[in-house]
Amino acid sequence: MVQFRNYVKKYNGNPEPVIVVPELTLGGGIYWLKGENGSGKTTLLRSIAGLIPFEGDIEVGGVNIRKERIHFRKIVNYAEAEPVYPDFLTGADLIDFYHSTKGGSRESMTECIEILGIQKYMNNKVSSYSSGMAKKLSLALAFIGNPRLILLDEPLITLDTGAVQLMQTMINKYHGSGVVFLITSHQEFGRQASLDTYTLLLKDKTISFI
Repeated sequence: MVQFRNYVKKYNGNPEPVIVVPELTLGGGIYWLKGENGSGKTTLLRSIAGLIPFEGDIEVGGVNIRKERIHFRKIVNYAEAEPVYPDFLTGADLIDFYHSTKGGSRESMTECIEILGIQKYMNNKVSSYSSGMAKKLSLALAFIGNPRLILLDEPLITLDTGAVQLMQTMINKYHGSGVVFLITSHQEFGRQASLDTYTLLLKDKTISFI
């Protein structure tokens, strides 16, 4: 489902790579990416999302990030650990924009909004949002469209207990429809909820199963 071939990430012209993944294939499932702070977890997610350059190739469901970039970005969704949005936009503006670019049904989009409980402040400008409100918005955006892969960077931080449970429910529901998840988290995200949960370790500049 998700394939890496000769993936190499370097920064600032430094010849020493940050991450090297010669070849790796991830099938269907929920993948928990673990690693120490600074090990490159966010860098890897941002690479897969197509937000930063890298060497090598990444494919999702046979769609190559270099050859079919527009299609690739429609099927790969990403929620950052600490989302930042333009202050003058409202949550509704962002939801509508993502829906117009990602597609998908209005019904599933509305369901995400209701499950995460963000409908009550959707028409407020994001400049007024607390960190928890912004986090819930970013998570709702990550489920819009018809994603094949959803990348969640620390999805549980700033969420209250109830929201964490709802997030786990959302993950399992979408996983049940065939969506693959790659998640970084310092908190347990309910591995017992799914038999298809695997742990990856990013250490010494490469990834391994544990």
